[in-house]
Amino acid sequence: MGGGGHGEAAENAGERWVEDSSVDFQGRPPLRASTGSWKAAMFIILIEFSERLSYFGIATSLMIYLTKVLHEEMKFAAKNVNYWTSVTTLMPLLGGFLADGYLGRFSTVLFSTLIYLAGLVILAISQLSPRLKPEHNLHLHEILFFVGIYLVSVGTGGHKPALESFGADQFDDGHAGERVQKMSYFNWWNCALCAGVLLGVTLVVYLQERVGWGAADVVLAGVMAASLAVFLAGWRHYRYRVPEGSPLTPLVRVVVAAARKWRLQLPDDANELYEVKPQNIKKRLLCHTDQLRFLDKAAIVEHDGGEERRGAWRLATVTQVEETKLVLAMVPIWVATLPFGITAAQVSTFFIKQGSVMDRRMGPHFTLPPASTFAMAAIGMILTVAVYDKLLEPYLRRLTGGERGISILKRIGVGIAFTIVAMAVAAIVERRRLRNTTSPPAATAMSVFWLVPQFVLMGIGDGFALVGLQEYFYDQVPDSMRSLGIGLYLSVIGAGSFLSSQLITAVDHITGGGWFGKDLNSSRLDLFYWLLAGIGVGNLVFYVVVATRYSYKTVKSGSGRVAGIGVGDDKAGDVEFAATAAY
Repeated sequence: MGGGGHGEAAENAGERWVEDSSVDFQGRPPLRASTGSWKAAMFIILIEFSERLSYFGIATSLMIYLTKVLHEEMKFAAKNVNYWTSVTTLMPLLGGFLADGYLGRFSTVLFSTLIYLAGLVILAISQLSPRLKPEHNLHLHEILFFVGIYLVSVGTGGHKPALESFGADQFDDGHAGERVQKMSYFNWWNCALCAGVLLGVTLVVYLQERVGWGAADVVLAGVMAASLAVFLAGWRHYRYRVPEGSPLTPLVRVVVAAARKWRLQLPDDANELYEVKPQNIKKRLLCHTDQLRFLDKAAIVEHDGGEERRGAWRLATVTQVEETKLVLAMVPIWVATLPFGITAAQVSTFFIKQGSVMDRRMGPHFTLPPASTFAMAAIGMILTVAVYDKLLEPYLRRLTGGERGISILKRIGVGIAFTIVAMAVAAIVERRRLRNTTSPPAATAMSVFWLVPQFVLMGIGDGFALVGLQEYFYDQVPDSMRSLGIGLYLSVIGAGSFLSSQLITAVDHITGGGWFGKDLNSSRLDLFYWLLAGIGVGNLVFYVVVATRYSYKTVKSGSGRVAGIGVGDDKAGDVEFAATAAY
């Protein structure tokens, strides 16, 4: 009777307090009823909406601005866009590292948003000051313009990884209800993201075209400042993670410890490897796996004269070893998704450039701005995410019995397949457009709505692959590296954009400029799209091979963390593994 009452009280305490190592704004264990979950996540999702509004208001018009205002050739403009996109999406690796290890996610969001604002203000000044306008001083304007957009890159570098992981931190993985909510969080995060994109490429682009670039930049700066105020207003409801120093150091220690004990024989029973007792730590403990077994030697307990030899660089826990394995196992997945990043880079460069030379009239009085064609991809992604979250995922859960419906890597694979089809469709449409421009008599330009299929297919692909990548890199990294994990997800897009630039340079050199002329009508963009589709097919085979060999993170659910108490008397059969189904 007494034991049952104690267990019930402990369970009630676990429901009342969040015991996942997070703290409230006063540094205490958070109260579940007044912190975290959707009540906190909504503040965070709102600022993401504002940031994407600003980012895509700039990014989708960048190709047009470089070619029409700064008078750059198409291939050089595409390279500049890709380089900027690469920096913007690779900077989150540094931002995520600082957020996880030193600044904390909340502070990183705050500081990076201020840098972001500074970039938007500089862009507005370069447009509004008469002496800084391009027609008055093109060189000085160009300098200020690039300073402004690269400050936006730096701001995004801290903003994106810290904000998304900070939002996911508001849901407790050890609580069944909040764990399911977290899966929906990534879906609705992307819906808010796409809503920001949609307004950025329609309303903001319309302001740029009809009112002026300076007016649009003022609006973007004002929206970002307002969203920062809203974000700060929710500070009492947030759950915070205290930074614990470099998240990479424990991984290096595991490798060093394993190397120092390379001569030792692994025990036949993995239970003989060193692990801390669950009641002595709030951190989630991972189950032992058989992959990369050399690293297990870091957890072998050495005895010297009857005493155990310990030390951070000599002995690691099984959990630390498994965390190191997780990070190393991500490398092949990261490499296998790079061609997806290359195809994604075409949407904001060549897709939009195609739209600029097509018939964009919508009635007698309105012409669609070229950058607004990106809205079709955003709509495709919003619809895909909404249908997946509300219809497809619940159906797949009932069909498979799995908590996610299908595994994360399957979802990514489906998205990659859609982008390959999108490249093939884009090639067919571009070939038809080229024939239309040369067929006698002088034909009218093709309607921009011929681009709808390739934009929508890319949006559907993003709805599967991008959301899957976000969840994969957040969920499968060690708990102490989650901002860095989001940085790894973004680096797929950044590295893909950089590789896209290099591929353009290589193809341009090999074809002697035959594929990339001074304008689209003298280029063979259709052949470039077919090349990307072929690369995508070959890579999809590689991705499937890598994904089928991948082992997901397995967490010891019998540690007592969920109930808020330690269970040192667990029987061997009582330890359950919470693992996602294999690919």
